[in-house]
Amino acid sequence: MDKPIDQRIQDRQKRKPLYLVALAVIGLAVAWVLLRQFISPSLSRSAITIARVEKGDVENTLQASGEVLPEFEEVISSPIQASVQSAMLDAGSQVKPGQAILQLDKSATETMYTKLKFQLESKRNEIRKLRLQLSKSFFDIQSNDKIKQLSISSLEADVENAKRLLKAGGGTREDVEKAELRLKVARLEKLQLENEIRSKQETMKVEMREAEIAASIQENELAELSRKLDRARVVASRAGVITYVNKNIGASVNEGDVLVRIADLNSFKVQGSLSDNFLDQVHVGLPAIVNINDVSLRGTISNIQPTVQNGVILFDVQLEEKRHKSLRPNMKVEVFLVTASHNGVLRVANGPAFKGAKSQELFVVSGNKAIRKTVPTGLSSFDFIELNGPVKEGDQVIISDMSEFNHMDEITLTDNKP
Repeated sequence: MDKPIDQRIQDRQKRKPLYLVALAVIGLAVAWVLLRQFISPSLSRSAITIARVEKGDVENTLQASGEVLPEFEEVISSPIQASVQSAMLDAGSQVKPGQAILQLDKSATETMYTKLKFQLESKRNEIRKLRLQLSKSFFDIQSNDKIKQLSISSLEADVENAKRLLKAGGGTREDVEKAELRLKVARLEKLQLENEIRSKQETMKVEMREAEIAASIQENELAELSRKLDRARVVASRAGVITYVNKNIGASVNEGDVLVRIADLNSFKVQGSLSDNFLDQVHVGLPAIVNINDVSLRGTISNIQPTVQNGVILFDVQLEEKRHKSLRPNMKVEVFLVTASHNGVLRVANGPAFKGAKSQELFVVSGNKAIRKTVPTGLSSFDFIELNGPVKEGDQVIISDMSEFNHMDEITLTDNKP
């Protein structure tokens, strides 16, 4: 009679296929890892970019955007409230100093000028009239003072006569006292006149000064209006190219409205913009590199606008070659601000292989092999990356993106096309 199979044996037999499958999977995985470690893949040289390690200078840069602008631009604004009468030139026209550009209708201002001129003449007549009146009044007071002095002299003689008569017995003490009283009153009246003369002199000075100041103010207003009228015929003060002109014939313009812009297109600057996150690294005098297609122009920051707009700071770059043939107004350019520099260091051309880390996994070419090395990096710019070892001058480095080969220590290079 057959004995029943133990349940544990049955469970073990059922799990056996599962163990075999797991062992097979593990074996395949290990084999795959070993193959990837010991079998070197091949890569065509034409599919990658190789750069040579050299000695040179590396500059650490901040990338900003920029716009080419004329270095000098003259803005001519309306000197008066008027209307545009005629335009002699269009935008884009070359102008010379003294050449007429716009003509404004200045009839209203001329009428005001004539009115002010008559008012000034009237004020001058008032001053002359006031001077005559004050002179007559002063003369009258002086005449009264002289008359009073004569009266005092007469009264002094009367006092002396009254005293002699009193001594001779022909007069009385009362007569002497009366004569002395009249003399005392006359002297007080003279003092009053003298005080009035001094007061009148001061009053004359103040009134004349006030009238002269009022006339001087009107003279200045008239002179200023005359200058504005002279500028109503808009002319160029320097040679250049018109970039804007108000050609709206008949349109009203207020004093201060822009009428014409004249730019010197022989000299340019670059206005750059950068995130305010880098505000602490930007300062006047900081070196800058401006890239225009394949041309790099150097300069320095000459001005930083004090305000931040929408998280952006604006600055001006003064170029060393401000007349370079590649410069065009309103051209958009790349600006690189040099925040640090190292001279005579190992460097290699910048490329996709560099991800911004302080230590990079790079493939160094040796014959037909590319060997992976960990290379510390330093400063970086748009053009170059500083290398701090273990490479040396003359080594060739793959600067293409090699992230898919980071698990490989070695790659075979071929001359075949991919």
